Amino acid sequence: MLIRLGFEIAYRFVQPTPMVVMLDIHGSRAGDVVASVPLHTDPAVPLRRYRDEFGNTCVRLHAPAGLLVLATDAVVRDSGLPDRQQPDAMQVPVEALPEDTLVFLRGSRYCETDALMQYAWDHFGHVPAGWARVQSICDHVHAAIEFGYPHADATRGAARALEEGRGVCRDFAHAAIALCRCMNIPARYCTGYLGDIGVPPVDAPMDFSAWFEVWLDGDWYTFDARHNVPRIGRVLVARGRDAADVAISSTFGPNTLERFEIHTWEAGPESLDLGNGPLRCVA
Repeated sequence: MLIRLGFEIAYRFVQPTPMVVMLDIHGSRAGDVVASVPLHTDPAVPLRRYRDEFGNTCVRLHAPAGLLVLATDAVVRDSGLPDRQQPDAMQVPVEALPEDTLVFLRGSRYCETDALMQYAWDHFGHVPAGWARVQSICDHVHAAIEFGYPHADATRGAARALEEGRGVCRDFAHAAIALCRCMNIPARYCTGYLGDIGVPPVDAPMDFSAWFEVWLDGDWYTFDARHNVPRIGRVLVARGRDAADVAISSTFGPNTLERFEIHTWEAGPESLDLGNGPLRCVA
């Protein structure tokens, strides 16, 4: 399967302003990119890339005063298969976990394990450890939180999302991650593209999506408490402890977001050609 994806995001700045953006396709999917128009800006400014502590690609730039547009377009090869399922995957005891998973057991800004520890053990302590416990957490969060774009709140954490019973995809992910960590299951936040492939299209503007991964039986597995069904066509952009680690943009000065357009859909070979010329094919 080929997936066409990209974005056009516009900010208006009152003065020259430093920025860090996290908008490149994650390096783990670099081999799947078959054609692309790399991230660019209008007006053009120098871009400097680096990798953060979680392996995400970050781009530093200095935005001029006025309107700055960031855009990219790409075609990605995907298996076309839904999220991998492994219902017999077992939980790994803490003492046997790899060192690089331990950071995903700790509480973080939006995943307050201290506030939810008793809640988690009261609700899931009786559920068999492993895949069944993670799925039970997803079922619970899916039922406990009502999705709605008007519910977005950048300051809301997992505990408040469960208390208020409303949120957006990041709140579902934060709640499930926090509950998994309370149960000693390493869990990490993911953000990326997720189109309406294999499901009825949603009559709402496209956005980046949030889901999470857990460490079971020696591997990372994808879960999604918002949709709570295996989905096709996830394309990862970044991973971290929670949304604070994977902000699509960090701006160090006042600005206004004027346009935010994301696209992702199943594509055919004709998608290798744009209206203004072909995408650059990747060897």
